[in-house]
Amino acid sequence: MNSHFNNREPVYVQVIRSFKEQIATGELQPGQEIPSRRELASLMGINPNTAQRAYKEMEEQGLIHTERNFPSKITTNDEVLSAVREELINEAVEVFVSSVHSIQLPLDEVLSRVKEKFGSRKKEGNHD
Repeated sequence: MNSHFNNREPVYVQVIRSFKEQIATGELQPGQEIPSRRELASLMGINPNTAQRAYKEMEEQGLIHTERNFPSKITTNDEVLSAVREELINEAVEVFVSSVHSIQLPLDEVLSRVKEKFGSRKKEGNHD
């Protein structure tokens, strides 16, 4: 699990984002069991209370569910899973557009460069 945290946002928010990214990329599958709160805290080197807060928030968002004494699992709700992917795409596009807009690149040049970059990554076999 990714444990490189920044100082700009709370750690629990970064933990949630890490889960969302893993869900969106398929690294975490619908219905997959996830580590317990204590295990996650140990794996990521964070306070158990921080892990608890992240899990509570993810349960409220419908990303995970926990039944009694069973391990928590990633949701199987397709609507929630699609919303996670859409949220991450929208955030990435917003950051990109803001960056490009700030240097006043014309739209046609932006699109040309994006297409060029995507094309070169496909040729390399790298789809990231």
